[in-house]
Amino acid sequence: MQSSFPNIRHIRVFLETAQSGSVSLAAARCHLSQPAATQAIKQLELDFGTPLLIRRRKHAALTPSGALFAHRAANAMRHLNEGANAARRETGAKARASFETSVTAAQLRNLIAIANAGSFTVAAHALGLSQPTVHRTARSLEAVAGTPFFIARSSGVRLTPAAESFVRGAKLAQSEVQQSIAEISQELGRERGIFVLGSLPLARTTIVPKAIHAMVSRFDGFQIRVVEGRYTELIRSLREGDIDCLIGALRNPAPADDILQQPLFEDALAIVAHPTHPLAKRRNLQIEDTLSYPWIAPPKDTPAGQYLFDTLAIDERPNTPVRAVSSSMAVLRGVLAQGPYISVVSRHQIKIDEDLGVICTLDVALEGHLREIGLTYRNGWTPTPTQKHFIDYLRQLSASEANI
Repeated sequence: MQSSFPNIRHIRVFLETAQSGSVSLAAARCHLSQPAATQAIKQLELDFGTPLLIRRRKHAALTPSGALFAHRAANAMRHLNEGANAARRETGAKARASFETSVTAAQLRNLIAIANAGSFTVAAHALGLSQPTVHRTARSLEAVAGTPFFIARSSGVRLTPAAESFVRGAKLAQSEVQQSIAEISQELGRERGIFVLGSLPLARTTIVPKAIHAMVSRFDGFQIRVVEGRYTELIRSLREGDIDCLIGALRNPAPADDILQQPLFEDALAIVAHPTHPLAKRRNLQIEDTLSYPWIAPPKDTPAGQYLFDTLAIDERPNTPVRAVSSSMAVLRGVLAQGPYISVVSRHQIKIDEDLGVICTLDVALEGHLREIGLTYRNGWTPTPTQKHFIDYLRQLSASEANI
């Protein structure tokens, strides 16, 4: 299937047929002629490259591929409906009732591209279309919805609150369709699929690379994409369906009601420096022993930063030693090599650097520094069978990390 979305009307006809077992009933419910409904289902089957229904004289039954798509398609339509309802709440019900049943696949693709790009021009380039075409499709979506979705600004375009609500539903619907494509390809013996993993710094050094190698060694045609970024950015991408799962330090409490967290192991923090640091060979150090040296600190919104600033209250001291702030391991590694700098970081995150002799752990006893590392999902997200294998590898390798 070339498109991120099949025709929305075709999906509705298919779901009505799957539910009623009758193309005639589905046609009536969707206000179509029976030949038009039959053609809609045939087009879906062409899109997927396989029959979705077995047509008998008095009853239409789902094929195995059809059953897979029916489950995902129902979820996709539910997400669209929820997004539209949220958009109506944002406008005080000014948006048209049931406008989500009238939107087209092209309009949804355009909406998602504009939301991602923040610009009609950049979205047009991403879609391989002209800017006037994207602009015209965007305005036609506003006409269908009955409310403004796009606000022009000097640097591009931004979405209205109603559009922000609807685009989340559209992205989650798109994710369900993509999951169905992967599941049907596996059913047909053509292994395909993608796992988009959001990764926080700790997991990038050993857990994620080993899990990727395990998957590549076992499965052909399956691709893992790793997305790095700040926690807040990754959580937003997770909630909108742009990534499937997030691995890293968990938050307490969870950042949103639609987020599920699964602990895997506990990680310890450590005070670190370069092996040539004056304190590197000393034992039984106290935090006070480090305060006369410059610190490179993790940001406050990271677990290590919260420990440093909230628990140790390092920024409340008369002369704070913090001289630089960064969450980048490359920056930390480089700064520590320049002079007598000190930082606080995950023990697992620096394991390779310790083995290579470029970072050492200072003998500073810490209290209350353990943090839970785990997986974070969207509530209701269902992985494909192949995605489940990758998650299993992440769990297994995390268990081995817990024993380090």
